[in-house]
Amino acid sequence: MPTPLTPQPDRPPHVGIPDGLPTPGRFTHLHPDDGACLMETASMLATGSFTDSPPGTHPVLAALTRAVNDTVSDGTRRALWPLAADLADANPADRAYGPLLVGTVVDAARRVRPASRRLKRHSTACHRRARRLAHAPTWQVSPRIADLLWWHGPGHRHLEHALHVLVTTPDADQRLSELLHQAVAQARRTTNAASTGSAHRTAPSPSR
Repeated sequence: MPTPLTPQPDRPPHVGIPDGLPTPGRFTHLHPDDGACLMETASMLATGSFTDSPPGTHPVLAALTRAVNDTVSDGTRRALWPLAADLADANPADRAYGPLLVGTVVDAARRVRPASRRLKRHSTACHRRARRLAHAPTWQVSPRIADLLWWHGPGHRHLEHALHVLVTTPDADQRLSELLHQAVAQARRTTNAASTGSAHRTAPSPSR
């Protein structure tokens, strides 16, 4: 588990933020001059466009990032800013990634409310779906549509409920920061593994 970054209130407000990037802020923004959320910064690094839903970031990971960005304190938000570079290219093709990530957040909420039957049902549903989709084809259109319908329906509701539980804890900043670090690291590992595997499959055979 990664060690959460501890905000340092006596440090300058832009420590760790490269020159030229907007000031970290909550919610969405109309222009970089007004500041930027973590996903808007990731989008600028990836494509130069200013949006909180860049194509290079998995939509479930982007939703978690937006929620964490808008919830944590200013100091924790600044400490999370180096994640923008990894978020810019964190889009696992594995169909199990989305429900697995939601299940991970739900499980974190269950540690806060272990007696919650609702959270238990949500966790079971997410992990069951992730197991079913593990190694499933990723190129077909109809399964992708099914994944979007799941995410915009029960998946999104499960994530929101779990986050509502987590933000009630006294150490919400630390819990959310750890969750986001874990999620980004896992997404990058999965994305890099897929890229490496694809490169190996397409590499020409050495001549004899």
